[in-house]
Amino acid sequence: MDFALPARPIKMQLVSGRGHYEAVVAAVLKAQRSVWVATANLKQMMVEGRRVSVRARSRFRSVLDVFDELAAAGVELRILHASRPSGPFRERFDALPRLYEGGLELRECPRVHLKAVVVDGALVYLGSANWTGAGLGAKGEGRRNFEVGILTDDDEVLDTIQELYDRIWRGAECAACSLRDDGCEAPLDLFSAERVVTASQRARQGSVAAEGAETRAEPAATKRRSASRKGSKTRTAKETASKKVAAKETPAKKTASKKAAAKKTASKRTAAKRTSATEAAAKRTSRKKTGKKTAAKQTPEPSTSA
Repeated sequence: MDFALPARPIKMQLVSGRGHYEAVVAAVLKAQRSVWVATANLKQMMVEGRRVSVRARSRFRSVLDVFDELAAAGVELRILHASRPSGPFRERFDALPRLYEGGLELRECPRVHLKAVVVDGALVYLGSANWTGAGLGAKGEGRRNFEVGILTDDDEVLDTIQELYDRIWRGAECAACSLRDDGCEAPLDLFSAERVVTASQRARQGSVAAEGAETRAEPAATKRRSASRKGSKTRTAKETASKKVAAKETPAKKTASKKAAAKKTASKRTAAKRTSATEAAAKRTSRKKTGKKTAAKQTPEPSTSA
């Protein structure tokens, strides 16, 4: 997506150094609907916040903890980055289930070198700062990078940047990229396309509040539909597998099963007959013994003459 738009006056705010934290990061922490970040480097960043407990030594916490809270409130979170996130970032990210289960979407593209932050589709930062503490003024004095950028709520700038971001995000630029098949581990055109809401669309919708409600409701509904489809597919697959197994039973196998069942029944009958014969023999023997004893009792003893 190449362009050189005509020059025109716009309202904007110039920021540098600590100004990034006070203007850009502060806006991100107060997001109501969405946060889109584009950065070459992605690192852990600590931000000021309430103490976790009275005994807590520091009032600083990871920005990912804030993202976790934003995700819980339904805010859409995206980060488009060029290289692997830092170790501390990955460690904290992996400790927050809501984020790694979809609350924060991460997509990597080695061609990404722009630095941009779009908040609620209403404010955009463009500048030199990566999403790092040193870049966005979150480090102490003497530890920050020399960065500069602008903030604006200009509709045309917002539309242009969001369109560019969305094209990269859904892989619309991948087909023409020389790294598509050699050097890119996960081309973005493998992901499904997603909708981008531009400033002109917001205007047609009538109000920012209405658009915010739609933006929050759509991801949840989409996830529910996706989960429903996934469950349906799983059930259908299981049923199909059962039918296939049943269909594989040939008449020969059924006949063999019947023969085995018949043999089993015959064996049981034979065993029953043997048991009956044994019991009958035992009864006859018992009757013979009983008859002999009775005969012995009835025979008179021989008389002895004096």
